[in-house]
Amino acid sequence: MPKRVDHEERRRKIAEALWRIASERGLDGASLRDVAAEAGISLGQLQHYFSSKDEMLVFALDHISALAARRIGERVHALAETPAPRDILRESAVEMLPLDDSSRTGNLVQIAYFVRAVHDERLRRHAKEGIPALRGLFAHQIRDGIARGEVAADRDPDTEAMLLIALIDGLTNYTLLEVVSGAEALRLVDAHLEGLFTA
Repeated sequence: MPKRVDHEERRRKIAEALWRIASERGLDGASLRDVAAEAGISLGQLQHYFSSKDEMLVFALDHISALAARRIGERVHALAETPAPRDILRESAVEMLPLDDSSRTGNLVQIAYFVRAVHDERLRRHAKEGIPALRGLFAHQIRDGIARGEVAADRDPDTEAMLLIALIDGLTNYTLLEVVSGAEALRLVDAHLEGLFTA
């Protein structure tokens, strides 16, 4: 009897192969043939799942985002029964910064994606959908902080959320370039949150 193929698992393996190549030499160095070889499948098998490199890239990026969201959820659930807004924001930042091999690889793939998306409208969907959703999540926590008296009432949650995202993105770039260490990046996030959560 022929072996049943788990198609979602195969797609994930292809995405992970793309991550490994992109993290080492960027997306331009990741041809469909290279990704197929890295995933241990034939080019024809890969093309059964993804007809183009861009299609494969968007799937890989969505998969990275889903994994990151799951890890953030696990971090938050490991906190107190009702975690404070500041703790939720900090755990989100810890997961977003390149502080371990997994998050480093994910960030390198995201950077490679953004470089391509600057010149390709079709590839911008992830940023156009993902960033507003993240901003909304952060703004919600800041609103909770205001309601709890932990954040000054005159702070605008949407503005503060975008400033925090920009801070994390900037620190991510400088950490990847080894301009700052992971510990220093986290210290700076903590300093920012300390200033924000001082009513």
